[in-house]
Amino acid sequence: MFAKVCSAAVLGIEAYPVVVEVNSDFGDTVIVIVGLPDTAVRESRDRVVTALNNGGFRFPLGRTTINLAPADVRKEGPSFDLPIALGLLAASEQISDSPLEDYCVVGELALDGTVRPVKGILSIALRARAEGWSGMLVPTENASEAAVVQGLDVIPVPNLRAAVSFLEGDVRLEPTRVDVNRLFALPNDDDLDFAEVKGQESVKRALEIAAAGGHNVLLIGPPGTGKSMLARRLPGILPPLTLDEALETTKIHSILGLLAPGQALVTRRPFRTPHHTASDAGLLGGSMNPTPGEISLAHHGVLFLDELPEFKRSVLETLRQPLEEGRVTISRAAGTVTFPAEFMLIAAMNPTPDGRMPGESRCSPREIQNYLSRISGPLLDRIDLHVEVPAVPFRDMTASTPGESSATIRDRVVAARQRQQARFAHRPRVACNARMQPRDLKACCALDESTLELLKTAMADLRLSARAFDRILKVARTIADLAHADRIASAHVCEAVQLRNLDRQLWG
Repeated sequence: MFAKVCSAAVLGIEAYPVVVEVNSDFGDTVIVIVGLPDTAVRESRDRVVTALNNGGFRFPLGRTTINLAPADVRKEGPSFDLPIALGLLAASEQISDSPLEDYCVVGELALDGTVRPVKGILSIALRARAEGWSGMLVPTENASEAAVVQGLDVIPVPNLRAAVSFLEGDVRLEPTRVDVNRLFALPNDDDLDFAEVKGQESVKRALEIAAAGGHNVLLIGPPGTGKSMLARRLPGILPPLTLDEALETTKIHSILGLLAPGQALVTRRPFRTPHHTASDAGLLGGSMNPTPGEISLAHHGVLFLDELPEFKRSVLETLRQPLEEGRVTISRAAGTVTFPAEFMLIAAMNPTPDGRMPGESRCSPREIQNYLSRISGPLLDRIDLHVEVPAVPFRDMTASTPGESSATIRDRVVAARQRQQARFAHRPRVACNARMQPRDLKACCALDESTLELLKTAMADLRLSARAFDRILKVARTIADLAHADRIASAHVCEAVQLRNLDRQLWG
């Protein structure tokens, strides 16, 4: 007998349909799995056989061939256990195969028949809706995540016996429902607030500008001045995630199995802090079959690189393309995969190896130069704001008056982002000022003659590159948006130039 079960697998962060074809025929009792299965898929044969026996089902005798189509794409992971088991039961006529036509089935089987959760279920659910399937059979632990996708009946199955009983009509399993609005309304457990930061008003202003325009920031200052403390509070002033952003972010975390038990959706902007010993593959993604790295996990959020010069220079150079294009492409023998990587880069560093400013450092000029040269000029050009974080005066540390709260700053940031959304309504790929393309600069960043002359003088005095010129215009446009100004004025350009001047003092 022949039977087929619809399933899906993940490649990159997107899912593609997989048809599990099962054919039971005469001959010696043997199971053959074809269709480029990896080790985990080949081992499903033993898990499925044991689960069927422990569930009280009859194992089909004779030669059984299982094909995972399309056969030219490598299949990974244990998510095909449940569809293979149901296909074997249908091929041996222990269940009817007609209900299987309407459902996408995924799940790993334990030896006792329990259905265990799998990775990437959100991507699979989105593919199931796109393919027109009416529902999904998924592990109970994955049901909330899959149910985020509207217009799809997500049936949670705790074990193989329950899945069979549901398909045969003996048991009714209610589809899982999730209120997405309630997920976004849940209180934030993260209590980090800018009100707790003493002093550093100029740095807070720079971070507000960065959040309003999606700009990259380099914080430079001695140890103990609050660089990490300030960076960790940046997500609290960013605009809330939209549903589309949350779905895209959740897909990445789901593929790597980073969602907490019972978590249906990532509703807070990610904040990733890789250690400075991270490799190229750890930052970009990689392995034999490419998986997302730290920069993709920071998608729609913040990537914080503390002690920037301590990272390998080769690792830092890999950031240049993602910072420009908002995505990273990885090529391996198994194929080429593109991961989204639209993140804000927040980097922190000491000005010299001993942490002091150059005029106060005990390090030799060569030692300082070697330290600073670990960061290349092209990478610096891609960082919009270079901000000095000075030591906090004693009067600020002992002040009893709290600083401005994150909620107040976020209101101004959201208002500035709304102005940008209205401006770029016809350009869906441009979400904020930092993502403007050259043609957008010409249309949105026009300068009058006096302001243009001011910028010309700054470019000549500071020996800025053409890329730095574009970055200054983008930052000036953001400053104007925060001021509710339609045109960029000289004061906006002056502040943008000042926020780009520090690197010239250190790097020459």
